[in-house]
Amino acid sequence: MLNYAMMPLQKYAQFTGRSGRAEFWWYCLALLILNLVVQTVDQMISGGPGILTGLVSLALFIPGLAVAFRRLHDTDRSAWWLLISFVPLIGFIVLIVFWASAGTPGPNRFGEAPAAAPTA
Repeated sequence: MLNYAMMPLQKYAQFTGRSGRAEFWWYCLALLILNLVVQTVDQMISGGPGILTGLVSLALFIPGLAVAFRRLHDTDRSAWWLLISFVPLIGFIVLIVFWASAGTPGPNRFGEAPAAAPTA
């Protein structure tokens, strides 16, 4: 499970190819937990969002965007679909449905299917 969460960091700025559901959702969960921890530490240190929260967000923005691209590619959708998130409320719901959808079996126009499970 930790391997899935670390895969987007290993593919830091790789916007091509495909990512499976496990890779995407485990990364999202790890990011949520990390953000909660960092914000709690910042709150204790400075009484509000501080430099640590900003640095972590900045460092993890590119891999988060890349894994979102690759997840859409796995469902045979262009990464341009991320722009639908600018439609209030409905856009983000549509993206969640896309991200939760099963990927296309076998190769598609974005490449081969992602590996079933990472090795330790």
